[in-house]
Amino acid sequence: MYRTLLAAACILSGCAPAAIRVADDRRSFLESRGAPFVPWGFNYDHDETGRLLEDYWNTEWAKVEEDFREMKGLGATVVRVHLQLAKFMRTALEADGKSLERLVRLLGVCERLGLELDLTGLGCYHKKDVPEWYDVLSEEARWDVQARFWEGVAAACVGSPAVFCYNLMNEPVVPVGKGSPGGWLGPPFGGKHFVQYISLDQGGRPRHEIARAWCRKLVRAIRAVDPRHLVTVGLVDWSLDRPGVLYSGFKPEAVAPELDFLCLHLYPEAKKIDAALEKLDAFRAAGVPVVIEETFLLACGAPEFETFLERTRGRAAGWIGFYWGRTLEECRKSHDLGDALMAQWLELFKRGPP
Repeated sequence: MYRTLLAAACILSGCAPAAIRVADDRRSFLESRGAPFVPWGFNYDHDETGRLLEDYWNTEWAKVEEDFREMKGLGATVVRVHLQLAKFMRTALEADGKSLERLVRLLGVCERLGLELDLTGLGCYHKKDVPEWYDVLSEEARWDVQARFWEGVAAACVGSPAVFCYNLMNEPVVPVGKGSPGGWLGPPFGGKHFVQYISLDQGGRPRHEIARAWCRKLVRAIRAVDPRHLVTVGLVDWSLDRPGVLYSGFKPEAVAPELDFLCLHLYPEAKKIDAALEKLDAFRAAGVPVVIEETFLLACGAPEFETFLERTRGRAAGWIGFYWGRTLEECRKSHDLGDALMAQWLELFKRGPP
């Protein structure tokens, strides 16, 4: 609480460190002193055993610090962490002070290392951890809880120079028609629920208008506490409203006016690099910077993936891959296919941004 009050006082007096901002060209970012800032980093969404950050940061803090030093050593400027709602909201009205304190401690690590955090919130990745009280709420009440989540996180982070952005949610989706009661989560992938619905009943509303209203509400909650740091949302690549294809409801040009920039999750497929670039260009048409916030060589080989990265130069404002706590040397020595792919990615990453 003292840190938050002190930070607020610094902002009012003009002594708070300046935050990263969008450049005048609306395509890139600048540091506080005006130098270009390129988000180049990792999703630190789980460790090598699949545990979420909040599953071990209370008891294995040394591991967390070691992993962040390793990411910095590889050349990262940004680390994306995923905050679970159940760990940060004790009830619908009360934030969890201990989790917020742990987050402040993580910010301190990043401040010392010179790293920026992409703070992605409202995670419900492990369904077993999602409180029953949260899933039975109405749309309006659920949005209110989400706003309180962000108020608490922003209050804890407002004075830190290590915040790159607040990311409202990972891969939100607006439903078509009416969903089943309590069915807020999309199908699991690798045992985790990465896609989440922001509504269960379209109720005759245009889907993109629901998405825009949701963004507006959460951004206002953040801005009431923290007017400095950037706000975005992490979108699936099927967020383009096109006939006959899957569509999330988060049309880039509809939500961009509520945000500082857009994040695109884009995994290029073999022999379909042009198709991936066309999606990136469609996001860029919204008129704000676009960070490729999730990417990896899942569906193409390392040479094609490198070509993809090179061809996004001048198109993307930043790139964020993955790091799961296993070093490059450990991945090189492993006989596991996943480790082999990770080693190829980390070798590419060490060369720096495209």
